[in-house]
Amino acid sequence: MKDLNQVRDELIDMLEELEDKLDRVTKDVRHTDAPLAQDFEEQVVETENDPVLESLGETTQIEIDKIRQALSRLDEGSYGLCLKCGKPIKKERLKALPYSSFCIHCAEKDSDSGV
Repeated sequence: MKDLNQVRDELIDMLEELEDKLDRVTKDVRHTDAPLAQDFEEQVVETENDPVLESLGETTQIEIDKIRQALSRLDEGSYGLCLKCGKPIKKERLKALPYSSFCIHCAEKDSDSGV
């Protein structure tokens, strides 16, 4: 597996990118670049994508939280261990999803049960 310092650097890069993305989405939803038009019909047009942007922001925030948790696990020395069963998470999974907190077996089990 990659050196843990390299993993940390990748996670920090991902975190910075996602925080920038969340900032842009938040500004778009709040319409901070330009105030909404006075005309109600124009406001409807200007805000029609807000629900999609809000969903994108929520998804981005969840990913940010997962990356922060992975960084904490790196600090604690438990990075790469499944939070459910305690077994090592396969290198391939961590390579594809470096903030994984569950091995593929436990992740699939949780998704099958609706968790």
